[in-house]
Amino acid sequence: MSALVVHNMEVSPRELVESAQANFEGPLTGYAAGLLGGDWDRARDVVQDTFIKLHRQDPEMIRGKLKSWLYTVCRNRSIDVLRKENPMMTSGGEAFENLNDGAPDPSRAMERKEKFEEVLRFLDRLPENQREVIRLKFQGDLSYKEISEVTGLSVSNVGFLIHTGIKRLRSMMGVDVS
Repeated sequence: MSALVVHNMEVSPRELVESAQANFEGPLTGYAAGLLGGDWDRARDVVQDTFIKLHRQDPEMIRGKLKSWLYTVCRNRSIDVLRKENPMMTSGGEAFENLNDGAPDPSRAMERKEKFEEVLRFLDRLPENQREVIRLKFQGDLSYKEISEVTGLSVSNVGFLIHTGIKRLRSMMGVDVS
């Protein structure tokens, strides 16, 4: 494989994978777990497969779009796993309920956890396409353009789905949407 130039520095495929793992392994695992119904073991396997595929990928083919490439591969691999195990299975919402937020005050941490769990319960009630783009935006920290590349939707459709999904979440949670 050829080396990738990043900010005028050459990066070997191995360095690219190591850097990608350091920056994206946690968020990708969380994203995959969300798609896989909260199954963290399968999510870790999917992410490992994603990094194996990255190692085999020509770095020049992903220049400037590593993040969206990783999320696309992770998403496709998660879908493959779901289809293989149960063609009717959809993603679950328990994926992030056990994350440690590092808050020093246990009562505030519990309050935040409960609020987060409430949001995830409401998120599960949204249509799958809205759920996915909202997760990519807020859990994956992807731009609309990157979400478009991952999902194959137009940027304007991504924006519409996020807007309507958030508006619906606010309405379901009793938050003023005027």
